[in-house]
Amino acid sequence: MDKWKDGNEKSCVLVTGATGAVGPLVVKVLHDAGYEVRTLSADPLPDEVWPDGVESRIGDVTVPSDVRSAMNGVGYVMHLAALLHVVNESHCIKERYERINVDGTSNVVMCAAQSRVYRIVFFSTIAVYGESGGKVVTEESPTEPQTMYATTKLAAEKVVLGAKNFMGEPIGTVLRLGAVYGPRVKGNYQRLARSLGRGRFIPVGSGRNRRTLVYDEDVARAAILALQHPDAAGKIFNVSDGKTHTVNDIISAICQALGRKPPGFSLPVRPVRLLAGTAEDLLRLTGLRSPVVRATVDKYIEDIAVDSGRIQRELGFSAQYDLFRGWKETVAQMRRSGDLL
Repeated sequence: MDKWKDGNEKSCVLVTGATGAVGPLVVKVLHDAGYEVRTLSADPLPDEVWPDGVESRIGDVTVPSDVRSAMNGVGYVMHLAALLHVVNESHCIKERYERINVDGTSNVVMCAAQSRVYRIVFFSTIAVYGESGGKVVTEESPTEPQTMYATTKLAAEKVVLGAKNFMGEPIGTVLRLGAVYGPRVKGNYQRLARSLGRGRFIPVGSGRNRRTLVYDEDVARAAILALQHPDAAGKIFNVSDGKTHTVNDIISAICQALGRKPPGFSLPVRPVRLLAGTAEDLLRLTGLRSPVVRATVDKYIEDIAVDSGRIQRELGFSAQYDLFRGWKETVAQMRRSGDLL
C-alpha cells in the first residue's frame, strides 16, 4: 500500500480506455491491490464482467466535461485511451490522432491537476524512438518517431511530464511499452500466431532483426508500480520483458507453444517488397486495398532493441513472463477462446 493510501486520502483510480486490450488487466490488478476503480471508456463494457465495486462510465477523453465529471474524487489516473497504430497511415487520419492522443491527453492532465490527483501514469510506446539502427536505445536516447501514432504519443508524453501539483512537483509518469502481446491483444502478433498455427506463414529476410516485447500481465504490474512508487513521478520508463529478441526467436517461441516446427525457409526482402508495392499500387487504382503493402514488409524487417533497465533498478520491476512462457499462455488462451483454431 502506498503512502497516500496509508494516509486515508483519495484512493480511487480513474482508468481511461479501460475496455482496450490491456485495460481489463490494469483494472483487475488495481482492484486486487485494494484500490477503488472507476473506468472511462468510449465503448461499452467488454464481455467480461468487471470485479465487484468497479464503477464504469461511458465518456470521451476529448470532451472536457466527460473527463471532469469522471475525475471527481479521484486520487490517481491511469491514462490508456488512445488511437492506436495502423499500418499505412493516411493523411486524413492525422486529425484523429492529434485530437485523441494529444488533445485527449491534455484534457485528462488538466482535469487531473484541477482535482489534485497524486499521480498520472501514461501508457506510451517505444515507437517514439524509431528504429534502433543496430544500437540498443535507452530513455536517454534521441526520439525519432516515424509514424503519426508515435509522433502524437511523444507530444502527449510532454503534456504528462509537464503536469505539476499545487506545490510545483511533477505528478506524471510515462511508460514506454515494448510491443505488447497476449491473448487479448489484436494486431500483428496475433495474426502471426494464427498464420503459424495454420502453417501458412513464410518469413521474410534473415530474421535476425530485433524486437522488444512485453506480456500484457507484466504491463499491468509495471503500471501499478509506477502508480505507487514515490520516485516514479516526472520520469520515463521503458517497459519490456528485460531482453531483446530476434524475429527468429519470436517465431520459435510461438511455434513451440503451438507444437509445430518453425518454417524451414524464408523469402528475400527485395522481391517481396517489390511485389507488395506493385500489388498495392495496382489495387489502389481499382479502389481496393492490398492485404500486404510496402509498410507491412518494412514493419516486419525493422530493428527495434530497447533497454528497460531503469524500471528494474529504480522501481524494482521484474517481468514474470519470458518469451516462451508468455507465448505458451497466449496460445493456450487463444485456443480456449476459439481465436486460434
